[in-house]
Amino acid sequence: MVAAGDAGKVGVAEKLGIEPGMVVQEIGWDEDVDDDVRAAIEERIGSDLLDEDTDEVVDVVLLWWRESDGDLVDALMDATGPLAENGVIWVLTPKTGRPGHVEPSDIAEAVPTAGLAQTSNISVAADWAGTRLVPPKTVKTRR
Repeated sequence: MVAAGDAGKVGVAEKLGIEPGMVVQEIGWDEDVDDDVRAAIEERIGSDLLDEDTDEVVDVVLLWWRESDGDLVDALMDATGPLAENGVIWVLTPKTGRPGHVEPSDIAEAVPTAGLAQTSNISVAADWAGTRLVPPKTVKTRR
């Protein structure tokens, strides 16, 4: 029997577009991150999250980001390094009223400077919101 809490955890990985077998990197881990979100993602992909020092190409980057963490543009530029061509960056920030809350306008300003496009926002957990970023669609492939 699946507990109600477990059903919610599987849901968050699916909401983030994470599929079994994907390679997921985690940046910005700290004591305040939501361990249920992390566990749900690891369960869905069938392996551990990679840390920020990985050399592997990744499908998804989870960037836990707080207002005091520094320059978001720099962090996003670093996060794009190992990202696969069709990869996704999820910027996970504390929700309004929580310590470390990041204004949506701060994210919106940083995204184009980092060469990314913002596609959606979701509630990830009780204290965390997620902003989905992707490399912009370009006319790179010529046939």
